[in-house]
Amino acid sequence: MLFRLILLFTIIPLVDLSLLIEVGKHIGVMNTIAVVLVTGITGAALARSQGFGILARIRDELSQGQLPSDSLIEGIMILAGALLLVTPGLLTDILGFAFLIPFTRYLFKNYLKKYLLSKIKKGEIDVQYKVDE
Repeated sequence: MLFRLILLFTIIPLVDLSLLIEVGKHIGVMNTIAVVLVTGITGAALARSQGFGILARIRDELSQGQLPSDSLIEGIMILAGALLLVTPGLLTDILGFAFLIPFTRYLFKNYLKKYLLSKIKKGEIDVQYKVDE
């Protein structure tokens, strides 16, 4: 697990930096900086609107006595998308926008749910429920 995290935190920034350098060569430094700023601002606005929508849905589900599991997963994905968009880089921006756009977020959410269910069935994730009465 530690090795995967080291790869994640070294390879992705290197790829992002390489992409920024290449894009900068083709469109110029100022245009590249403008692209990074515009994607950051657009992503922040999108994350804010999507986040407030999810919070409203969570409140509605809780008021109806339902557990908001899907909404919580989407909320976490929106937060991850916003964090990725704050990180300068084109690769992280693409992934960040994918987490913020409802259609692609839905695809990621379904994949994540299947992945987590398979881990639970294999016993790799211990699930314990505590019910307060």
